[in-house]
Amino acid sequence: MQLKTLLSATPVRQVFGPVDRPVENIAYDSRRVQRHTMFVALRGEKSDGHQFIGHAIDKGASVIVAEREQKDPRVTSLLVQNTRTALADFSAAFYGNPARKLKLAAVTGTNGKTTTAFLLEANLQAAGRKCVLIGTIEYHVAGRVIAAPHTTPEPLDIARLFAEALEAGATETVMEDSSHALVQQRVYGIPYDVAIFTNLTRDHLDYHGTFDEYFAAKRMLFEGVGTDPPRVAVLNIDDEYGRELVKFSKKRSRVITYGLAQGDFHAENADIGPRGTRFDLVTPERSVPLWSPLIGKVNVYNILSASAAAYARGVSLDEIARGVAALQRVPGRFERVDAGQPFTVVVDYAHTDDALKNLTALAREFVKRAGSEGHVITVFGCGGDRDKTKRPLMGEAAGRGSDFVVLTSDNPRSEDPLAIIADAKPGIEKTGTAFTVEPDRRKAIDLALHKAGPGDIVLLVGKGHEKTQTTREGVAPFDDVEVARSLLHEMGYTRVASN
Repeated sequence: MQLKTLLSATPVRQVFGPVDRPVENIAYDSRRVQRHTMFVALRGEKSDGHQFIGHAIDKGASVIVAEREQKDPRVTSLLVQNTRTALADFSAAFYGNPARKLKLAAVTGTNGKTTTAFLLEANLQAAGRKCVLIGTIEYHVAGRVIAAPHTTPEPLDIARLFAEALEAGATETVMEDSSHALVQQRVYGIPYDVAIFTNLTRDHLDYHGTFDEYFAAKRMLFEGVGTDPPRVAVLNIDDEYGRELVKFSKKRSRVITYGLAQGDFHAENADIGPRGTRFDLVTPERSVPLWSPLIGKVNVYNILSASAAAYARGVSLDEIARGVAALQRVPGRFERVDAGQPFTVVVDYAHTDDALKNLTALAREFVKRAGSEGHVITVFGCGGDRDKTKRPLMGEAAGRGSDFVVLTSDNPRSEDPLAIIADAKPGIEKTGTAFTVEPDRRKAIDLALHKAGPGDIVLLVGKGHEKTQTTREGVAPFDDVEVARSLLHEMGYTRVASN
């Protein structure tokens, strides 16, 4: 492809050099530059791509896209106002604007994004549609599973995934849109048909600064990021910010509301047991009985939101019922580890105080419904280099919902694990719940498993689907599910099964 073919894709303030240069590749990482690459210099949180322009040219870049003048006779330089939006525009054009050929749905919110996205994908598949899923755990491209380095990738990677999906016959896309991605314009120019809002609780204030700014980031999805607003907004009216979005969106989009007992989509006759959830889905059309292997009130919300979004995409209620029943599990979301032990072990991604509160409440109901006098034992930590204000709140949530807490590490990154633990500890102390501190996560899990008795439930919280632990020393393999299974094996429990 020639540069002159791409030039009309985005506003360019100045062009330095010839426009008949070949562009065979686009990159925003200079290490991925090859011969005839367009290198786009992005300004990130920790580094500035403008610093690597020389490296990109040395590696064979033919075109440089930057926000500052670059004059080098070896390349053609494009001066743009915003390299992030330029990357989105150039990437879309390079891959033939694949987003315009797909029907796109996105989900945003603090908690529930991943499960909602998996459920929506299952509903669409029940209607016979091939899907793309882009989210926290993994990416699905028309049946192919790819490890997910980011919840929402950069626009170049999105365009590439969309193009691959189209070639494989996909027609629908489901994406998790993080607040970071919205602010950083990673989804700039994507024309969403349906947008879902799950809820808003305290998280990421280290990045956004204030709760108002955090909400403003989520609201961007419903404004349209370089596009018109979504055709349909699916909004949780049990959440105060969801109700705010109803006011905001009703002049811009068709609004479908949902809630536990209110809204266009809501639940009646709910029966949440230890092996699944059953309720009548009430819709503007009619009611339909649903069964899901997923458990807990939080999953009723997730099912409601995904069902409303699927309905907006033209999926019938009977197809929705089949899709909901078909999703057996979501990795790292209340994922049970069963090696034949007389107590329950669950791995979950909960990493906010609200998510911890919901998880421990579910665990309490789980042991109660099992007819036992079981205890809730929680292993958790707080991530390093992240919002410090939520640490004591997470400690309090764990303490209030548990009978015993093991406070440990969870990706301390560049921080001292003991300093992170010290931030969370006052929250547990406030509740009076018995606890112990064990910074080594494997030892912490071992301690909790040995403490558990028949009928108890052990919650391994915070990492969920993650396969690594990040510390000052670097990134090391660590999978809560596999660690728990290995420790249970050492304890003499050898049956291999999970969920």
